[in-house]
Amino acid sequence: MSRPVLEIDHVAKRFAAKTVLSDVSLTIDKPEIFGLLGPSGAGKTTLVKMIVGMERPTEGSIHVLGVKVPNLKLMTDIGYMAQSDALYGELTAEENLKFFAQLYGLSGKRLKENAERVLELVGLQDDAKKPVQKFSGGMKRRLSLAIALIHRPKFLILDEPTVGIDPLLRKKLWDTFGELKDNGVTLIVTSHVMDEAERCDRLGLIRDGRLLACGTPAELKRATQTTTMEEAFLVYGGMGDAR
Repeated sequence: MSRPVLEIDHVAKRFAAKTVLSDVSLTIDKPEIFGLLGPSGAGKTTLVKMIVGMERPTEGSIHVLGVKVPNLKLMTDIGYMAQSDALYGELTAEENLKFFAQLYGLSGKRLKENAERVLELVGLQDDAKKPVQKFSGGMKRRLSLAIALIHRPKFLILDEPTVGIDPLLRKKLWDTFGELKDNGVTLIVTSHVMDEAERCDRLGLIRDGRLLACGTPAELKRATQTTTMEEAFLVYGGMGDAR
């Protein structure tokens, strides 16, 4: 039996007296697009930072590909795209990619081939030599995605990847996420945009640090007798019949 991609077991996170996450459990068994859906401040970013290993749970445990996090051995298996773009504006897109690729131990022919592949994947191959400070916000988000993919991770975590970009580019990014899943990559995508939920294979609905429900969009709507994910989320959030 193959090991789960992700196991979150009764995880809680507190900062001083403030509880950010409470008793979260979740398992991802196979490549899929798993959406963490909830309003700003719900705890989504804290949860993904713990999955990556940037934060430690106060209680419970997290395993990625059978390994307990945090663990440096997982560095080459996980790709992480944060909410904010961590790019060097004076460097070109190509130079940014090379810098981050070297952190993963890539060099020579492999680095060159991977860089060309991810630039083409995100549609920036014609802008490879352009300084990032001349990029639009949408181009920076695409470059951040390319950097998260440069080392060919098995598990990709994207924190609000489509914030501040236009609808056409948003669709292109989601098409890219689908291609990655088809190639065996597992994705966790956080969002507070309800219409993006329909593009996910499964969803975890988070509010006030609690995982309210988990299932496919169809399952969650059927269970709440609603027709949209926004309505379903309101019902799970205890706001009554949203219809």
